Amino acid sequence: MSGAIRNLILTGGIGHPFADAVPALERILAEAGVISTGTDDIEGGLEALEQGGFDMLTVYALRWRMQGSEKYAPHRERWAFSLSQDGRHRLSRFVTGGGGLLGLHTALICFDDWPEWKELLGGAWVWGRSAHPPRGPVTLAPTAKPHPLTAGLPPFTVTDEAYGDFDLAGDVEPLATVASEGGGAWPALWARDVGRGRAVADTLGHDRASLEHPAHRQILTRAALWACRRPL
Repeated sequence: MSGAIRNLILTGGIGHPFADAVPALERILAEAGVISTGTDDIEGGLEALEQGGFDMLTVYALRWRMQGSEKYAPHRERWAFSLSQDGRHRLSRFVTGGGGLLGLHTALICFDDWPEWKELLGGAWVWGRSAHPPRGPVTLAPTAKPHPLTAGLPPFTVTDEAYGDFDLAGDVEPLATVASEGGGAWPALWARDVGRGRAVADTLGHDRASLEHPAHRQILTRAALWACRRPL
């Protein structure tokens, strides 16, 4: 395979500076020959995905039903979201049919009423259990499992949120863990085949500064290439 990788980024949501971070992500991925198109229209984006022309889907969004707490009430009209059956089929067919999937940070929280999302991405937030400490210094450390995404990568510290206590799909083998100061370590990076496609999940990436950390940007470019079966 050769030529540019065409990437669709699904984005948008509360509590995260996506408008600032997504352009930074696009620039980082461009270093690996990735041409990205971003949208906060999730359903419309997946319709475009189904029409062809994309090699990769990136979910860097915070879109879920926003139930269970009234603190989300002011945001529900704009951001509460349940993926349609058509959208679910489009996303699933793309990945299992051979597309690349990159899920960043809040992707774990998305599509909370769709159980298959955990099986595609490899993990899912569990309301009432999953959590993260306040944003601050966190250290990502590769595990002993060898993989092109983490080959030669040393541990590094970045200001971010360390997500923990979420569910993992049964076949996930973490490539790296993340821990905040004084906290436990949680899976933070994994990569796996899903049908004929490939999926990478990276639980870091709260903002542009995290994405632009030299070691993190290396993970991101490697993730895109690996997910699309390109040479690293």
